[in-house]
Amino acid sequence: MEITSANSSFAATASPSQASATSQVSSDFETFLKMLTAQLQNQDPLEPLKSEDFAVQLATFSGVEQQVKTNDLLESLGGQMNLMGMSQLASWVGMESRAPVAGYFDGTPVSLAPNPSRYADGAVLVVTNANGTEIERLPIAASNDTIEWSGELGASTAPHGLYNFSLESYSGEELIATNQVEVYARIVEARADGGQTVLVTAGGVEIPASSVTALREPS
Repeated sequence: MEITSANSSFAATASPSQASATSQVSSDFETFLKMLTAQLQNQDPLEPLKSEDFAVQLATFSGVEQQVKTNDLLESLGGQMNLMGMSQLASWVGMESRAPVAGYFDGTPVSLAPNPSRYADGAVLVVTNANGTEIERLPIAASNDTIEWSGELGASTAPHGLYNFSLESYSGEELIATNQVEVYARIVEARADGGQTVLVTAGGVEIPASSVTALREPS
């Protein structure tokens, strides 16, 4: 009969097997109320819908509706977290990072942070170009004080480009340690890559943020 058809139609709409219909009902609360009102008006007076059935329908819809709202909230929070992440990335740009990587020489001195062995009484700064060719050996004090590499090579100046810096630590005449020197470099880009923050310095050197040991304002 027609009334049975109306009940069957609503049951089909509420059935979990009808994913698209459930999605439509859950996204439009007013539609659900109209359908519920129509069901009440057209139910068979000889076989009225039990209150338990109404309770099940209401509970089912309430659960779906709550899940939709939760998903919307999570989406909103995700967007806010992305904005916060971008803000944090932006805070890196323009700063000078210190890390054990190659430094870019553009005519201005490169700031270096040597870290000689605690047992050293002398040290030598070794400079190599991008091809790995040694271009300078410069004796320096066995100190952690920051030094500036000017790029002056006798009567000439080093060409612009990337240079690697290592430090040989000596005790008397004996070489006791060799380590890479940390370089201060200006950050020109920061990005998220595979869940990690990657920094790009002047000259195109990429540094994982986890490798940065210090930050400072540009000098």
